[in-house]
Amino acid sequence: MNDQSAAKPRGGVLKWALWGAAAIGVAAVVYITAQSMAKAPTHTAVATSGPVAVAPLTHDVARKLEHAADGSAAPGYAFIDGAGKKVSAADFKGKVVVMNLWATWCAPCKLEMPTLAKLAKAYAGQPVAVVAVSIDKPEAVGQAKTFIAQNAPLAFYNDPEAKLPWELKPPAAGMPTTLILGKDGLERGRISGEADWSGAGAKATIDRLLAAS
Repeated sequence: MNDQSAAKPRGGVLKWALWGAAAIGVAAVVYITAQSMAKAPTHTAVATSGPVAVAPLTHDVARKLEHAADGSAAPGYAFIDGAGKKVSAADFKGKVVVMNLWATWCAPCKLEMPTLAKLAKAYAGQPVAVVAVSIDKPEAVGQAKTFIAQNAPLAFYNDPEAKLPWELKPPAAGMPTTLILGKDGLERGRISGEADWSGAGAKATIDRLLAAS
């Protein structure tokens, strides 16, 4: 009888120990799951259909213009046009080029695009090329084409491997990044981030380069 009485507590302790271990295991799983959800990056969806409302842009081109790479040769890296033909900056030599790197997932890129379209309209018929190069992957190319079509007269260009930003010297700091090339094909300025390309600062910059030999 004493042996039976002694056995019961031991069995009870073992039973509660197993239940305790199970409870701790469940709690650990719940904790890890919660932590993973808390640390998971969140992505804000940006609508790609329909015209984008443009808020007033206060970033004047003349004030944001950088000259860190002034006089450097434009990258020879090839991207493609809307028909799939390979194109590079050299194909626009003889014109002042505003080469804008953008993507559909970049809200500031889409915000400034209508002002780039206005710039292209303002210099229609003059040796100025506004070249907006999307770095969207192939699965987003349809959205990118639709967006550019809403910003005539801009033409569609794409770098499906998204290597062009890294070919710049120095590499692009982020999106959007815009290079300004002189008629000699050399980089004469750069802007990191969005800017108002329809303002007086942009016109003064383009006119200065047009006047250069």
